[in-house]
Amino acid sequence: MTEHGHGHGHGHGHGHRRSRLARLRHVIKPHSHDSADRVDTALETSRLGMRTLGWSFAALFVTAVAQLVVVFLSGSVALLGDTIHNFADALTALPLGVAFLLGRRAATRRYTYGLGRAEDLAGVIVVLIIAGSAVVAGWQAVDRLIHPQPVSHLWVVAAAGVIGFLGNEIVARYRIVVGRRIGSAALVADGLHARTDGFTSLAVVLGAGGVALGFPLADPIIGLAITVAILFVLRDAAREVFRRLMDAVDPATIDLAEQTALSVPDVLAAGQVRMRWIGHSLRAELAVTVDAALTVEQAHRIAHDVEHRLVHAVPRLAAAVVHTEPASRAVDAHEVLAHHR
Repeated sequence: MTEHGHGHGHGHGHGHRRSRLARLRHVIKPHSHDSADRVDTALETSRLGMRTLGWSFAALFVTAVAQLVVVFLSGSVALLGDTIHNFADALTALPLGVAFLLGRRAATRRYTYGLGRAEDLAGVIVVLIIAGSAVVAGWQAVDRLIHPQPVSHLWVVAAAGVIGFLGNEIVARYRIVVGRRIGSAALVADGLHARTDGFTSLAVVLGAGGVALGFPLADPIIGLAITVAILFVLRDAAREVFRRLMDAVDPATIDLAEQTALSVPDVLAAGQVRMRWIGHSLRAELAVTVDAALTVEQAHRIAHDVEHRLVHAVPRLAAAVVHTEPASRAVDAHEVLAHHR
């Protein structure tokens, strides 16, 4: 039997040169594919992730500061909730930035897979920040319902809500597109967070309209609606991060790996496929059955061929450990470990 594990560092140049207009169009209209659609090196994806975080942090921070000024002028609790959420969304860039930096570090004898898992921990922090913003926004809305206060500068409040929507939607699409491109569940979760912020900003406009029509409780009621919206995005983000922490992989990806292995000449069967995420990349383990009459060298070559095809065929796959088994008498060898399982 031969077991092979070799990481191919293929950085296939599928990133075609695009004009700035084409890139902008891609941000505005993202594709709806799964976590990622091509293989990049860890360094390239980290740089792209850091650039995304930098630009989105700046956009959201400026948006939140502008809204905060309007909060002090108007006293709108709905806009306050939206502002808190925008500040929270901007702050989520910090743990993600740290995670991307750690992910660049090379593997060591202690951390043999590198520090790519730091991004999953950052995803947990993002979820906690979203939860905290929901608590603060909800508490402010309930307090305003119990202790009503007038809201002024309604047109300014409505304008701040529109600005908040535009800023958040641009940032959300940018983060989601890049997160799926580089295979970052944490960045996708952060983009979903920003998207909900955009819709809650529109709710602020509705609240201002209600107050203008003589219904002062519209402002805190919209504040509560914003809290509910935050809870929904919390559910989606938590599910995304939880699946990554639990090494969830699309079953279709497992099927693709098996079919790809079977397409290699001299592979008689393929199975026992396992995959897990390490940062932005997938790693796989699988077993293939070959003719028992092959030499160790021949079996080793087949293992190389299987891994090579897998790296090309499976999105985000960085490396695979391919275990070769003879077509006959393989069970005899398995009995050595049978009592340990």
